[in-house]
Amino acid sequence: MKIITTTPDLAEFCQQAAQHDYVTVDTEFLRERTYYSKLCLIQLAYPGQGDENAVLVDPLSRDLDLAPLYDLYRDESVVKVFHAARQDLEIFFVDKGVIPKPLFDTQVAAMVCGYGEQVGYETLVRKIAKEPLDKSSRFTDWSHRPLSEKQKVYALGDVTYLRVIYEHLKAQIDRKNRASWVQEELGILTNPATYVVEPDQAWRRVKTRNGSGKMLAYVRELARFRETHAKTRNIPRNRVYKDDALLELVATKPKNIDQLKRSRLLLRDARGGDIAKGILAAITAAENTVPEDYPIAPLIVEKRKGVDGLSDLLRVLLKASAAEADVATKLICATAVLDEIANGERDLPVFNGWRNKVFGKHALLLCEGKVALSANGDKVKIIKI
Repeated sequence: MKIITTTPDLAEFCQQAAQHDYVTVDTEFLRERTYYSKLCLIQLAYPGQGDENAVLVDPLSRDLDLAPLYDLYRDESVVKVFHAARQDLEIFFVDKGVIPKPLFDTQVAAMVCGYGEQVGYETLVRKIAKEPLDKSSRFTDWSHRPLSEKQKVYALGDVTYLRVIYEHLKAQIDRKNRASWVQEELGILTNPATYVVEPDQAWRRVKTRNGSGKMLAYVRELARFRETHAKTRNIPRNRVYKDDALLELVATKPKNIDQLKRSRLLLRDARGGDIAKGILAAITAAENTVPEDYPIAPLIVEKRKGVDGLSDLLRVLLKASAAEADVATKLICATAVLDEIANGERDLPVFNGWRNKVFGKHALLLCEGKVALSANGDKVKIIKI
């Protein structure tokens, strides 16, 4: 079991990997105490058997530069295979602005091939590689050195079995002619905007009951300060203050430190120092915001009378369409989208591309009263009216 700790060794492995069609990749990281993930281990493998052609890369080594790996990521002749890639990709994008291309995510591919929604790696190892997977090392401290033998075996399994899974899923996708389906889903993962959090937009993640512009101005300023402070100090945003404390500040609008200290929900560190100053400055900024600069809450479309029954029918149709196409229902659309369809919304992704062919066009016919649903044994049948 080889552990790479130097740049020349990493360059040699990446040169070897570049001679193959694909390389499997996984990472181990910590994020409980930081805003950005702390990369602790990288696992890599190219086609082979068992531990052959697989390595562990130690990014904590002082003698290692990841430049050879990033060169491999840019090499478009080699497919980079991940499972549930989002957090892994965020690490590399934040570090050097690199997104591996071409990319293949086995979780996305598994959804396209009918293995269910957000299927876990362990499940795919069991179903496709026909091997058990010991997950007991999953929550260990990957920053601690030296790594135990158990940790090494666990980590390497995340890329050695991934080779079998990739080859199996790719064959299925090619056979079903669904490569374009996978690529469409990967568009979000390969979009740099996915990994950029703008402090000015942080307020959109805060769930509020009151959508008035004035109230949202306070939410925006407090969320902006929290995001900026967390990024600058590299601490989790909840370590600055949680959403419930933010909404309490919106309600109480403290004007000074004494009033701020009366908060029930603020953490101790937020009752003084730079965080307290930032909170008071954010509240002042919100107070001085003119109405034309208020944030605009997402438009809430009033539900039309009688659409609940249609939504239920669309749910049945979605499940039937997903079963017929052998794809995960979530891949076609979220259940919340069905309510939008029933309510008359038509400018939706589900009415484009393969989704329209599998479900969208039938959903429109159902809404227009041109088809009905009937039970046909253990299946749902679409009947033209």
